[in-house]
Amino acid sequence: MYDLIIIGGGPAGLTAAIYAIRKRLNMLLVSRDLGGKTQWRLALPWIEEYQVINGLELVNKFKSELEYLDFARHMEAVEKVERDGENFIVRTRGGGELKARAVIVASGSKQVTMKVPGEKEFMMKGLCYSALSYAPLFPERTTVVIGDQELALRSAAELSTIAQKVYLVAPGASLPESALTQKLQTSPNVEILMNRQVVEVKGDQFARSILLKAPDGGVQELSADAFFVEMALKPNSQFVEGLVELDEQGRIKVDCANRTNVPGVFAAGDVTSGFAEQVLIAIGEGAKAALSAYEYLLPRL
Repeated sequence: MYDLIIIGGGPAGLTAAIYAIRKRLNMLLVSRDLGGKTQWRLALPWIEEYQVINGLELVNKFKSELEYLDFARHMEAVEKVERDGENFIVRTRGGGELKARAVIVASGSKQVTMKVPGEKEFMMKGLCYSALSYAPLFPERTTVVIGDQELALRSAAELSTIAQKVYLVAPGASLPESALTQKLQTSPNVEILMNRQVVEVKGDQFARSILLKAPDGGVQELSADAFFVEMALKPNSQFVEGLVELDEQGRIKVDCANRTNVPGVFAAGDVTSGFAEQVLIAIGEGAKAALSAYEYLLPRL
């Protein structure tokens, strides 16, 4: 029986694990990998070393500590988390059953991809999935945002304050009625292309253009300095469905102390309903979740 099981090896999970170890909890981190999305960094042809505020060095330090502590990690995907009286059972893909008094879910989210030729080849080579992280790198540049929902609108709006030109490529026939939509429709450096399907990403060492298919079958090639796929984020929360309360997007609902509606279950990072998908925010949320879990466990230790 573990005191605490942490699910997920990204910034939130790694931070929670280090805090739990320093609180001398008998803990186990369960994840398919360590580092999460911080292992991917956007490469751009005109920038070798760019200044972006991030927690990569801190995450890598935590990662190296966990790699050294074999007893504190179990590299396997989680299939289900269930109640076991006042405790919990974490069932892994290989059929394992791990028991704990408390659980922190920090399993992150995954981006909806376009699934078109060239996307995998140029991923993080001029094409990425987070304008929020990289927008400051594009003054006087041309950018493309792909998507037609809130995530894409927010990304295009932020880029419009920095980039020289922003193309919003909307797969659908309409955009949500919102202040962001109004801003984009009236911004002189934003061009909205409705009803366009991306059919291919082209480039050399980096993504240089995309091919767009119009409803009439015509194909247009659109060149830019970078391309942001902002179609949606899917939280990796399926293994706690029916256990904790989720919002409409499937994110785990948490309070300001990262507690779910189930005593003993906590959540942190991109899998939650918290604000913004950023490394530094996930690090802070992981620390909060670990401290909340410790406070819950202290009377039971």
